[in-house]
Amino acid sequence: MPPGPLITAAQLAAELAGPAAPTVLDCRWALAGGADRAAYDQGHLPGAVFVDLDRDLAAPPGAGGRHPLPSPEAFQTVMRRAGARQDRPVVAYDQGQPGGAARAWWLLGWFGHPDARVLDGGLPAWVAAGLPLTTEVPDPEPGDLTARPGGRPLLDAEGAARLAAAGVLLDARAPARYQGLEEPVDPVAGHIPGARNAPVTDVAGDHGLPPPGRLRELLEVAGDGAPVGAYCGSGVVAAHLVLALEAAGVPAALYAGSWSDWITDPSRPVATGPTP
Repeated sequence: MPPGPLITAAQLAAELAGPAAPTVLDCRWALAGGADRAAYDQGHLPGAVFVDLDRDLAAPPGAGGRHPLPSPEAFQTVMRRAGARQDRPVVAYDQGQPGGAARAWWLLGWFGHPDARVLDGGLPAWVAAGLPLTTEVPDPEPGDLTARPGGRPLLDAEGAARLAAAGVLLDARAPARYQGLEEPVDPVAGHIPGARNAPVTDVAGDHGLPPPGRLRELLEVAGDGAPVGAYCGSGVVAAHLVLALEAAGVPAALYAGSWSDWITDPSRPVATGPTP
């Protein structure tokens, strides 16, 4: 049975002390400030390699949105430089709130790595468990990960529109952005017609993800059998929602381009207001 998408601090510490220690990626990032290399330099998990979301986990902004998926070649180069191997786990962590860890987890699965997980609760959970930090920057042996795309369900704009009409498409942004009341990042406000608002703040607690039962209640998708997908502004925060869904046993597709891709075609419809 494949591992679940989350790992606790105690479990990670035990695996790091074992004979086949996982590769650890520090993916601290926030929408407002970007990648947080300064925080990494002040203290990180032993052996963790810093990964810059904007540079390493995305292609340059363009027609595919603000954070398009990286090419297989680019992602493979980054992961091999970080020491990622095909036959060993990779664990990503961030600041414990929606950041870069879920994006790294999603990309690793999309590019075919069989055992990628996220540290539940991020760095705060590690510190709360009394586990050590270091300022030493590792120089890992190059890995051998081979990036083969297609390992996770992925939506484009047309697929997102179909899912909104015939399944469950979740918009992970704040209600004001979903409703079109404000748009601090993209040039057009609103949401994809038919999409439901499921703000990621509802599934991102201070101490990791909520229990799966509570998550199903929040998302109102348990048991209906409809296909599920998620999007946000540029596909980063929505990956956290996909992670939460998978942890709750609800498989979901990611619209990687998300809203910043949707609005690049002015012929695509835009809905506003509090309802789908």
